[in-house]
Amino acid sequence: MASYKGNAGVISVAGSGAVANVKSFSIDVSAATVETTTMGVTAATHLPTITSWTGSADVNWDPTDTDGQTALTPGGDPVVVKFQMTGVAAGETFYTGSAIVTDHNKSSSFDGLIEASITLKGSGALTTGTNA
Repeated sequence: MASYKGNAGVISVAGSGAVANVKSFSIDVSAATVETTTMGVTAATHLPTITSWTGSADVNWDPTDTDGQTALTPGGDPVVVKFQMTGVAAGETFYTGSAIVTDHNKSSSFDGLIEASITLKGSGALTTGTNA
């Protein structure tokens, strides 16, 4: 079984560029289901209906990152984001899709950096590809 390190991961915004100072990110794809159980059976049955996805990123806040962090502003038009878990080298897998930014929260403490958390809600399918 192969193991992969996440320290080469990159998030980028189409038309802008890579998001700076990323500490971590995640994507979650799920499928809704509809119950198809009928009378006379003793176990529930289901069928998948539609899929949806969300994404999030934690970054060290950088207000000068106009290509990445400030391009991910809540309430704007959907953005196309690309998640590259293992880096940008040829042959590496990526995930991409259109998303609406729903949250961009910042936090600060006396003994740490200013950090931001960005939350995305997919608008359409999340697709998988391979870097050329």
